[in-house]
Amino acid sequence: MGALRERNFRLYFLGQLTSAVGTGMTPVALAFAVLALPHGSASDVGAVLAAETVPLVVFLLVGGVAGDHLGRRRVMLGADVVRASAQTTLGFWILFGHPPLWGFLVLSALVGTGTAFFMPALTGLIPQIVSPERLRQANALNGLSVSIGGILGPAVAGVVVATASPGWAILADAFSYAISVASLAALRMGPASPSAEESFLAQLRRGWSEFWGRTWLWSIVVGASMFNLMTMAPYFVLGAVIAKQSLGGATAWGTILAAQGAGAVLGGVTMLRLHVRRPLVVAALSLLVWPFPLLALAYVAPVPVIAAGAFLGGASFAVFDTQWQTTMQREVPPEVLSRVSAYDWFGSLVFLPLGYAIAGPVASVVGVRAVFVAGSAYMCASVAAVLFIPSVRNMRAATGPAP
Repeated sequence: MGALRERNFRLYFLGQLTSAVGTGMTPVALAFAVLALPHGSASDVGAVLAAETVPLVVFLLVGGVAGDHLGRRRVMLGADVVRASAQTTLGFWILFGHPPLWGFLVLSALVGTGTAFFMPALTGLIPQIVSPERLRQANALNGLSVSIGGILGPAVAGVVVATASPGWAILADAFSYAISVASLAALRMGPASPSAEESFLAQLRRGWSEFWGRTWLWSIVVGASMFNLMTMAPYFVLGAVIAKQSLGGATAWGTILAAQGAGAVLGGVTMLRLHVRRPLVVAALSLLVWPFPLLALAYVAPVPVIAAGAFLGGASFAVFDTQWQTTMQREVPPEVLSRVSAYDWFGSLVFLPLGYAIAGPVASVVGVRAVFVAGSAYMCASVAAVLFIPSVRNMRAATGPAP
C-alpha cells in the first residue's frame, strides 16, 4: 500500500474510489430504467449503452491530444463536471418525470463524451502523482478502486432499484463525480511542461507512430476490440435480460456484478504484492477464465454459479489491467502517453457500440446460448493468437516490488 503514503496519490485514490462506486451503480440503474419504459427491450438497453460508447469512441483521440497538450488534471476536471451535470439531469428526470428513450440517449452520450476526455488523461496523470518505484502499486490501487466500486455499486443499485427508483442510483453517480472534482482540484502539482506547438493532426500522427511502432501494444488492442464486440457487449445487454426473465430481476443482476467486483478486488490486492517477470503473458492468460461466466449465463445456471464465474472474470480484469497499464506507462514516452492511451482506448472500444446495438437482434435470431458460446470460443482463440507474438512473450517487467 506504499503508494497511499504519497499525498497526491492518496487524494486521487479517494476521489476515484468514490466515483467508482457511483459508476458501478449506473449499469444496473440504466438497464432497469430502460426496461421499465413502455415496450422497453434488450435492443433499447443496447441502444442506451451504445449512445454512451459512440461519443466515447469518437472523441477519444481528441481527448488524448487534449490531455498531452492542455494538462491532464485540467482535462479530467472538465470531464467530471460534464458527467456530473448529465447524471444529475437524468436522475431528477427519472424521479420527477418520465424520460423518453431519446432522453436516455442524449444524456448517456454526454457521459460518454466526458469519459472520452477523462480516460486518456488519467493514464498520463498517474505517473505524475506517484514515484516511479511505486507505479505498479499505484496502478493496482487504481484498479482496486474500480473493483470496490464494482462490488458496492451494483449491490447497492440492485436494492435501490428494487425498493425505490433508478433515479436515486443515477443521482448517487452524479454526486460521486462531484467528489472526484474536489479530489483532483486538491492535488499539488508543478506547472505543466510546455508542449510543442504542433497542429492537431501532427500530434495525432506522433501518437499513432508511437502506438503502431509497438507490436505488443497494437496486437493486444486488436484482440480487445473483438473481445468487447463478442463478449462484453452481449454480457451486459443479454445478462440483464436473462436476470429479469429467469433469475429474479435487478437484485440477481446486481449480485452477479457485485461478485465480479469482488473478484476484481481480490485480483487487485494480489497485484499489490505479486511481481511477475512476463507481465503481458500473465495478462493474456488471465482472460481465459471468461468462458465460465459466459457459459453459465448461456445455460441459465443458478445465480451463485453465474456469480462464481463473474468473480473469476473480475479477478482476471484486475490482473490484466495492472500489468497492461504499468507496461504501457513504462514503455511509452511520458510526453505522448495520453495520446497513445487514447489509441489504446479507441481501438479497444471501437466495436463496442456495434456490439451493444446488435446483441439483442442477433440473439433473437440465433439464440442467447449461441451468442455466449461464440464469445467463449473467441476468448480461447484470441489468447492463443496473442501468445504467438514474440514481443508479447518477451516483454519483461522493469523493476521488482516497491516498499
